[in-house]
Amino acid sequence: MSKVKPSLPKGTRDFLPNEVMQRKYIFNTIKNVLEHYGFVEIETPAFERLETLTGKYGEEGDRLLFKILNSGDFLSKVDDTTYQEKNSTKLLKDIAEKGLRYDLTVPLARYVVQHQGDLTFPFKRYHVAPVWRADRPQRGRYQEFYQFDADIISADSLFNDVELSEILIEVFKRLQIPVSIKINNRKLLEALAIYANAPEQLVGITSAIDKLDKVGMEGVTNELEKIGLNENQIQQIKTVLAITDITALEKVFASIEIGRKGIEEIQFIFDNIDPSHVQFDITLARGLTYYTGTIWEVTANNVQMGSISGGGRYDNLTEMFGGQNMSGIGISFGVERIYDVMEELQLFPSNIVQGVKVLLVPREENNTNHCYDLVKKFRSYNISCELFTGNIKKQKQFNYATAKNISFIMEIGSDEIESSIYRIKNISSREEQKLSIDAIIEQLK
Repeated sequence: MSKVKPSLPKGTRDFLPNEVMQRKYIFNTIKNVLEHYGFVEIETPAFERLETLTGKYGEEGDRLLFKILNSGDFLSKVDDTTYQEKNSTKLLKDIAEKGLRYDLTVPLARYVVQHQGDLTFPFKRYHVAPVWRADRPQRGRYQEFYQFDADIISADSLFNDVELSEILIEVFKRLQIPVSIKINNRKLLEALAIYANAPEQLVGITSAIDKLDKVGMEGVTNELEKIGLNENQIQQIKTVLAITDITALEKVFASIEIGRKGIEEIQFIFDNIDPSHVQFDITLARGLTYYTGTIWEVTANNVQMGSISGGGRYDNLTEMFGGQNMSGIGISFGVERIYDVMEELQLFPSNIVQGVKVLLVPREENNTNHCYDLVKKFRSYNISCELFTGNIKKQKQFNYATAKNISFIMEIGSDEIESSIYRIKNISSREEQKLSIDAIIEQLK
C-alpha cells in the first residue's frame, strides 16, 4: 500500500520557527505603534453566522466567503424539490448557517452592537487574527492569511483620519519598508458618478475603477461599457481620473455638494500631516461597498506586490446590525504581504531570531544530573538555557547551537564538576573562558 505524501491545501502555508519569530516582529512593531496611540486589543470567533457576513462585501465578496456545513446530517432538512433543483443559493440556506470570517471589520461592527453597553467611546481597538477568502491563490494572495486591523468607532472627528494616516506612516517607517501611501475619499467617487450623470451606477463605477491597476484604462472602459454607460459618460469619468491635483478637482466639482465635502475632508488631512508622506489619488477606489469617506491604500516601492495595507471610513456599518448608527474608521495591515516584502528586501533585523543564552552539554551520560542542576540554577536567575540531550559528537552540538541561534555553549565533564570551574564558549567568536558558575551567571545576566 503506497503512502500519499502529506500536503497543504492551496492558498495556505506553514511557518518554520525562524519565520514565526519574524512574523512576531511585524506583529509587535504594529502593536507598539497602536498602543502608543491608545488602541486596545480584542478577539472575536473565527466564524460568524452567515447572515452576519453576507451582503456586507458586495457580490464578489459574498462569492468568496467560505461556508461551513451544518453539523450532523446536514441534508436531512432539505426538501426533495430544492435538492433536485441543484440551486446552490437555495440549498445553502438549509445546509450552512455559519461562515469563516472574510475580514475583521464586519465582525467588529457586530461586536460593537452586541457589547456597546460595555464599551467606552470613542472605542479604539486593534485585532490580529486569520481570515479566509475562497480566492484564487497566487503570489501575495492566500486563502488563509492574517490581518491586523485598527479601528475607531464613534469617530466623527476628522482628527481620527489624521491619526490613522500618521499610524500608517509610522508603522512602515519602523519596519523600514519604502512605501507609497495613497489617499482618496469615497465622496469624490460619488461626485464623479453624479458628474457623469450616472449616480445610480456608483457601485459599478467604483468596482470598475478599483480594477485600474490590474486591467489598465482600457479594461476600465470595458467595465464601464458593461454597466451601460455611454461614450460621453465614460469620457467624463476618464477626464476626472486623469486629475492629480486637489485644486483642479475643486473646479470640476464646484457645483456638486458631496464633491466639495470630500475635497474639504481630504484637504483637512493634508493640512494636519506631513504631506510628503501621502499622495492624493482620485483613481483609488477600494472595492468594498461600506466605505463612505477617507480611503487609504499602501504599496511597497520596487516590489511586485499588491497593496500591503489599506482602509477607510465607514459611517453606517453598525446600523446594518440594528444598532445605533456610529461612525467608524479603520485600517488593515496585510501581514502576509508585509512579510513577503520584508523577506524579499531583506529588511528583518539579524537579531530577531534570538535563541536561548546558553546550551549545557554533558560529556558523559553520568554528568547529565549535574548539568540539569545548573540549568535550573541559570533559569532561577532568569537566564534562558537548555540541556542538550542529543548526539554527543561535538560537531552535532555546535550545529544544533548554531541552528537555534544559541549564544554560548558549556561542555561539562568530571574535571569541571570536581574543580567547579567551567568552560563557556561564545558560539559566534569561538572565544572560550574558564569561570566559576557565579561569574558565568553575572556575565550572562
